[in-house]
Amino acid sequence: MVELLAPAGNFISMRAVLENGADAVYFGLDEYNMRANAKNFSLDDLPKIAKMASDYDAKTYLCTNIILKESEIEKLKNNLDVISSSEIDGLILSDIGLIEDAVSHGLEAHVSVQENVTNSHTLKTLHKLGAKRAILSRELSIEEITEITDKSPIETEIFIHGAMCMAISGRCFLSYGLYGRSANCGDCLQPCRKNWTLTFEESQNDAVSNTSDVSEESFVISKSYDDTYRTNFFSPKDMCMIEHIPELINTGVSSFKIEGRARSPDYGAMVTGIYREAIDLYLNNPDEYEVNPKWMEELKSVFNRGFDTGFYFNVPYETSETNQSKYIKKDIGQVVNFYNKVSVAELRVWDDLKIGDKIMIQGETTGSITHVIDSMQIEGQDVKEVPKNSNVGVLIPTKVRKNDFVYKLIERSQQ
Repeated sequence: MVELLAPAGNFISMRAVLENGADAVYFGLDEYNMRANAKNFSLDDLPKIAKMASDYDAKTYLCTNIILKESEIEKLKNNLDVISSSEIDGLILSDIGLIEDAVSHGLEAHVSVQENVTNSHTLKTLHKLGAKRAILSRELSIEEITEITDKSPIETEIFIHGAMCMAISGRCFLSYGLYGRSANCGDCLQPCRKNWTLTFEESQNDAVSNTSDVSEESFVISKSYDDTYRTNFFSPKDMCMIEHIPELINTGVSSFKIEGRARSPDYGAMVTGIYREAIDLYLNNPDEYEVNPKWMEELKSVFNRGFDTGFYFNVPYETSETNQSKYIKKDIGQVVNFYNKVSVAELRVWDDLKIGDKIMIQGETTGSITHVIDSMQIEGQDVKEVPKNSNVGVLIPTKVRKNDFVYKLIERSQQ
């Protein structure tokens, strides 16, 4: 049984992925993880995280996967008693010097993708140090992963969906070089996602003396780039392996990881739910398993930069653009109350709303749900449209809570 591991950047996201079938969640603390720009959690939140996950029989893994300098690693080691007592299950580590300390505090030690594990010999060494699991490098093919996992004495984990970094397993200095904000300390400003201009400069001597050292094809391609050529060549598309679940399960890895702690709760809910459905469908009846075309369409409805299969089939496809999701999420209101007996939510909306609109409701206990409006009332009377700054009753089969956020999903083609 492979584990489905989902991201959580806040409590709403955590509830959303748990409600949609995550077997485990991973999350970060301020200062100690690779998503410094996400909301993250504090040490005081850990008992609540552990309790929430236990209600779903899910495991919890705390990310401490930045490059830790002397003062930072000492601070983290001093907090291990508090982390351990919170009853979370394990730490995701990019510093192997913390493995022994984590294990001695009763925590599972999972080695981060930042360690760039690419062979079984490294896994055997990590096993001697006490690691329970290692996240394999993103630069491996399915065949390589299968071979490595077959020889590994510890669990292996791979990414199956989400953003991919231009650098080897995420070790990049571009943000630090341009802005002084280090990706390796969780503070990446993602300059690779910007639109770049590529220029090609060549001296007259180079053109004369070095032509023989360059193939005709590469020489012509290089000459075609000038200061009018703009591209996102640094920025890969998002990984999406929904069409290859059987191949991934057959590698023997222990965990499938979804990237996206900095993304919204609806992203976590949708992606987790789709992969949950696909994994269960294959495991329950592998002989009759078929890819459902709706899976890809639904994954396209949330934030994405286009999809690719990474290095699983050796070479990624072309580079990405910006967000290519089908919908724009517009903040339009808040839940005032929910009436359980009639399954009606009272919404306060500051934008117009009509029958047929697709809305999304998100909250710490609710998680993230979507609903197409098919019934609305104001003061007991059915209405088809609601003006701005109104309170309206909406029939919703799923329970929502007071103060939940309400968004309207608008197709980009309508903008």
